[in-house]
Amino acid sequence: MKRDIFQAIADPTRRAILVLVSTTALTPNAIAEQFKTTRQAVSKHIKVLNECDLLEEKKLGREIYYQLKIDKMKEVDQWMEQFKKIWESRFSQLDQVLMNLKSKENEI
Repeated sequence: MKRDIFQAIADPTRRAILVLVSTTALTPNAIAEQFKTTRQAVSKHIKVLNECDLLEEKKLGREIYYQLKIDKMKEVDQWMEQFKKIWESRFSQLDQVLMNLKSKENEI
């Protein structure tokens, strides 16, 4: 079953796992060692990330290594881009207001 990618990033533990595996491939045990929770709980988070197709799974011998599929994060980036444009516009407007206030202050 495929899940919505936003389900994966909604949880802080899953976001932390994504950060961990963004730079290097890690085993489930190596990931679990980074959290104050059970190995089973971390496995459930890994399962959700897999169902969202955010993790690349590599088997080396008996070990499984997980690494971030960075291309899947583009979906989140594209969704966030619309808000980025709105906030940039608002910050530009705020800059203009502050410049106007500062120029009026200098006139006094």
